Amino acid sequence: MSENTRRVGTVSRGVRCPIIREGDDLATIVTDSVLEAAKSEGFELRDRDVISITESIVARSQGNYCSVDDIAADVKAKFGGGTVGVIFPILSRNRFAICLRGIAKGCKKVVLMLSYPSDEVGNQLVNIDKIDEAGINPYSDVLTLAKYRELFGDNKHEFTGVDYVAYYKELVEGCGAECEVIFANQAKTILEYTDNVLHCDIHTRVRTQRILKAAGAKVVLGLDDIMTASVNGSGFNPKYGLLGSNKATEDKVKLFPREGQDLVEEVQARIKKATGKNVEVMVYGDGAFKDPQGKIWELADPVVSPFFTKGLIGTPNELKLKYLADNDFSDLSGEELKKAISDSIKAKDANLVGNMASEGTTPRQLTDLIGSLCDLTSGSGDKGTPVVLIQGYFDNYTN
Repeated sequence: MSENTRRVGTVSRGVRCPIIREGDDLATIVTDSVLEAAKSEGFELRDRDVISITESIVARSQGNYCSVDDIAADVKAKFGGGTVGVIFPILSRNRFAICLRGIAKGCKKVVLMLSYPSDEVGNQLVNIDKIDEAGINPYSDVLTLAKYRELFGDNKHEFTGVDYVAYYKELVEGCGAECEVIFANQAKTILEYTDNVLHCDIHTRVRTQRILKAAGAKVVLGLDDIMTASVNGSGFNPKYGLLGSNKATEDKVKLFPREGQDLVEEVQARIKKATGKNVEVMVYGDGAFKDPQGKIWELADPVVSPFFTKGLIGTPNELKLKYLADNDFSDLSGEELKKAISDSIKAKDANLVGNMASEGTTPRQLTDLIGSLCDLTSGSGDKGTPVVLIQGYFDNYTN
């Protein structure tokens, strides 16, 4: 490599910020925090750097919260307060338990239909090997709670130690509603119990709703249809409702941020004014990746990034260096190899679909890839870095 070649590619930095409260000027705080971090750590911003803001501080600055009682009032108004089938929820104390309490308080009876052997994002109710040993076909077989217990007994979650079947049933009954638990993977199974259905799946929700309506359900709503407008002065989200919500207190949830496009564009403009650099800005939530040990798919938000500047639209357009080195230029080495690969990168087409030299590169949205990197960088605990600065993401071997 020549002396002026940059020796570092992509760098991801967590940026510390003050604790955000409702009403805070988030655009100012984010901009100042990034600029202060650059000064403190001795680096400079560059064109096409990405500033990412976690959705939690966006929602917090907006005061976008609702209570169990708010959820109950909305559910009762939309379903009538009788029996409601609550189907395909994920198994999560943080993501769904408080929502379930609100749902239960708005009903007389909940028929809770759990997918098995795991929920939509991979949390296991029962090990798939036990399903095989019992001769059960999870695609077609419907299990009652008694049959589930007879076959599989108590099953505590590998990471949380919670028996979610018992936990969810107790939550519903603790709110004064009757609870019947069944296990099935066909959405229309619930119609044998009630024609009022609240489906709680995230990424399969459009298909689930289509199937239920075609099968004759009377009222079919998703979590994205609950808390779409303010209830008694509460927060709300007109697009996602309760999807993407998180536990805030024992009786309140923080909703997914309802606005943010103005925020990302304002931060972009402020950085341009302060530094002259054209950066990209996005709001991110869960990353989109799967844990190989627990088999849990991380993405419990409806999208990785609900708001982003236009430079982040699209997918990567990359060549696989090892493919070029092992195939097209297998007879070259040293500076000759470097030049050949660099020339290929500079000459690459805008669209590499079908090109063998791009095989194995990740055909995912830029915001999904970058958001996943940000989620891993900021973590979900006490790092205190709700803003992430990524530099060099759009660089390649020739830069």
